[in-house]
Amino acid sequence: MQLYNTLSRRLEPFAPAGPVMTMYVCGVTPYDTTHLGHARCYVVYDLLQRYVRYCGHDVRYVQNVTDVDDDLLRKAQEVGQPYDEVARVNLEILRHDMEALNVLPPAVWPRATQEVPTMLEIASALVARGQAYERGGNVYFRAAAAPDFGALSRRTPEEMIARLREERFDPDDPRKENPLDILMWQAAAPGEPTWQSPWGPGRPGWHIECTAMALRHLGPTIDVHGGGEDLIFSHHESGRAQAEAYTGVRPFVRFWVYAGTVYAGREKMSKSLRNLVLVRELLPRYSGDAIRLYLAREHYRAHLTYDEAGLAEAAALVERLRAAAALAAPGEGPAPADAVAAVPASDDFRARFEAAMDADLDTPAAVEVLRDLAAAVEADPRGPAAVGRAALLNELASVLGLRLLGQTGVVWPE
Repeated sequence: MQLYNTLSRRLEPFAPAGPVMTMYVCGVTPYDTTHLGHARCYVVYDLLQRYVRYCGHDVRYVQNVTDVDDDLLRKAQEVGQPYDEVARVNLEILRHDMEALNVLPPAVWPRATQEVPTMLEIASALVARGQAYERGGNVYFRAAAAPDFGALSRRTPEEMIARLREERFDPDDPRKENPLDILMWQAAAPGEPTWQSPWGPGRPGWHIECTAMALRHLGPTIDVHGGGEDLIFSHHESGRAQAEAYTGVRPFVRFWVYAGTVYAGREKMSKSLRNLVLVRELLPRYSGDAIRLYLAREHYRAHLTYDEAGLAEAAALVERLRAAAALAAPGEGPAPADAVAAVPASDDFRARFEAAMDADLDTPAAVEVLRDLAAAVEADPRGPAAVGRAALLNELASVLGLRLLGQTGVVWPE
């Protein structure tokens, strides 16, 4: 299998480093509900996880929840509710949406607020080594402690400083030795949740949260680290620098894999622009399979512009695939595995599907294989190969997370 590695900017042969593939994906900051950009991101890594499992590997997948953060605290203040209640309500919606989209739940779904001791342990070690420093109750990681800081994003220092301003991180903070130094711990502010630390009460910075959760639950080197491409800088650049400085192990991540941005018209779909297409508003009109197929028809690295007509086309294709796969439904005749084994040797559907998925997760080509399989069933529905082809269609569709025969869905943890 070839996967595009953002660190090297090229396709590289991919296989897990050990018997279990380890994958960490940045999850939500739950100050709002699931929009199509979130859905695309989590469906992308679900597709990767499912295909790796199909290839015979176990997967340990961790997806965090950033349940203490500037955005969440601002939203809680706006609506006049406790920040943890805002998070609880939006996480419940996310769970429902992910179950409807048949996204496999992570093996670990850690909350940042439950992982503060690990964050303090890392920050304390970096301060003790001189790789971080304290000023006025804040703790900063020295960007200079990472000799290749910027290698992931390939931005110049000037570009990185400009991006920090866009993200509302303060490169002009007078307590910083260097504008690029990373805020790991911030001193207590009125009305904010706090934890005790060696530097006084405060709360963690954003980047140290994911560094700590990834290291604790997956170890010093991870096979795949993912998220939306907008996280490359500053979040993942900073997390990478902190992790490698703390452990002394390189690389922290073998493959940095990113989902492309979702647009509404010419603008990025985002909460701040209020141009969201919410999954919970689509689900009454479209099945989870239809939404998944719509997302899978675009390559995961490409930008996707939301198109209702395209979603309707995906819904129609799902119904066509379901009708063809129904020939393999349980009942009289051979078991699905035996039926698949009876598919003519001249059929190349499985080989084409695997070749597509091996080519940097080319799900658009994989979807075309499903379409061709359905066409083959439709062309000879009573022929000797029909049931086998229908069973193969259902099997390969399940690798894309589709439930053509109404299979039991997933259940996410509370």
